[in-house]
Amino acid sequence: MPPASDPPQGACIFCSIARHEAPARIVHEDEQTIAFLDIFPLSRGHTLVVPKAHVDRLTDLPPDQYAPLMSTLARVCRRVEKMSRHYNIGINQGALAGQIVFHLHFHVIPRYEDQPTFPRHRRGITDQEAVELAALLSTDASPPG
Repeated sequence: MPPASDPPQGACIFCSIARHEAPARIVHEDEQTIAFLDIFPLSRGHTLVVPKAHVDRLTDLPPDQYAPLMSTLARVCRRVEKMSRHYNIGINQGALAGQIVFHLHFHVIPRYEDQPTFPRHRRGITDQEAVELAALLSTDASPPG
């Protein structure tokens, strides 16, 4: 398994986001992970969960980074549940599987009744939508009860 590495400066948009060199609506960040809104969402609140260390694939991620990544994924899912208790978690590995950005990332895609599960056309997100969604998804959900 190759170690996590840094691509050449500016070569990976997700690395640039993790270094705060590229814009993103960040909803969670810690020492090893970052989560931010997808700029071409499949649904309202579509969020990406990314390790800060550059690896192309899940199988390239060092085992000591599994727990922080899964912890962030679970945290983002709990936050998405404020909008919908129905969501997909997806990961595309390789170009033939639909991977576009070759930096490991999970998609958390909320689902709503008035929307097809897999729309044919994705639309961009407006800055105002991004501001509102980032605010909603940047805080942990209140405990039940």
